[in-house]
Amino acid sequence: MKSILLLHGPNLNLLGTREPAVYGSLTLDEINVRIQTAGKEAGLEVRCLQSNHEGALIDALHDARNWADGVIFNPGGYTHTSVALRDAISAIGIPVVEVHLSNVYAREEFRHTSLISAVCKGKISGFGWHSYWLGLMALKEILGD
Repeated sequence: MKSILLLHGPNLNLLGTREPAVYGSLTLDEINVRIQTAGKEAGLEVRCLQSNHEGALIDALHDARNWADGVIFNPGGYTHTSVALRDAISAIGIPVVEVHLSNVYAREEFRHTSLISAVCKGKISGFGWHSYWLGLMALKEILGD
């Protein structure tokens, strides 16, 4: 069975109460359960981690190269600012799919730039929690059987 890291960045622990009109009403735990369930149905093991700290996210990416076949990553606000996360993704040698709950291109101009997209296999945004599901399905296809 292939293993996937579902990695959530800063402020995503507040889902369900943080700007539900933008991010939806599901909590992070509810999203994790949905993606883990979808993973089982697809023959994938999904492990979930959230951190508000850039270094912890980098450590999780480094650790993932030892056990994960791929990563679904919502870097939150670090998307637009973190060269260090970009370098970590580039260094680990496993496919990463960038995901966002909201359509970042329909929001503030600064959200239109992602420092990590260039080192990811792809980017999915704007579909609420389904962005994670789409990322999972994309990784399943990328990884093959």
